[in-house]
Amino acid sequence: MDAEQDIITEAAPIERVTLLKVPLDIVPPEQLEAVVYKLLKDKKEHDVVLCSLWDLLKARRNGEYRSFVQRATMVIPVSKSIVGGARFLLRKRLYRYMPFDFVINLLSILEKREFSLYLLGGKMRILKRAEKNLRQTFPRLRIVGRFVGNFKHQEEQTILEAVRKAAPSLLLVGKGVKGGERWIAKNGASLGGGLRLWCSDLFDIFAERRKRPSRAVFERGFEWIGFCFQKPWRFFRIIPYFYYKFLLCIYRIFKLG
Repeated sequence: MDAEQDIITEAAPIERVTLLKVPLDIVPPEQLEAVVYKLLKDKKEHDVVLCSLWDLLKARRNGEYRSFVQRATMVIPVSKSIVGGARFLLRKRLYRYMPFDFVINLLSILEKREFSLYLLGGKMRILKRAEKNLRQTFPRLRIVGRFVGNFKHQEEQTILEAVRKAAPSLLLVGKGVKGGERWIAKNGASLGGGLRLWCSDLFDIFAERRKRPSRAVFERGFEWIGFCFQKPWRFFRIIPYFYYKFLLCIYRIFKLG
């Protein structure tokens, strides 16, 4: 208990900056464990957003999503373009996390204190395989519940009640849950306390149904290219990318924000 208290005491306040009107948090990797323990200690609800460049641009144009991001406890950049933009416009150093690594680090932190996890999303066979692999990798992490993502509307209240009663330290919401992060935002008050995180297709990776992008590719900022080959229409994202660069220049020239 004393060791845990020391870790919590060492947690520096999260510094939040605003890039193009979208909040982002500066969380050094060495502080992540202390930050997580401090958040879980207050037993309140804490949404965590892994923010890509496309998420940042969506938050600018979509008021509902922007409100969700603004209310989130941690907004973690996962895009190299965001880190570069913050350095260019704000003269701030942001810490970028690879989504897979961030979740693995988070689960490792939770396992140290035998905290709990609830899995929501994916198809049954994928969810079962993901749960089995997570139990083997993190034996002291308590998985207190799971439910598939393609649930019916009339099942939603039952799921919300199940999550609330299980009171997980972390709720991981994956592919198949209609609305994705918007589902978390809409039902936030009904989910109880703890951390909530939209993890997209990570259940497929945990179930060994899909490979994660290589760390070398991620470090160079080219992870999006692989997704484009899976869904060719994503190549058109080069247009909003240049729009983002244009906005950075406008904000710097006219000292906006």
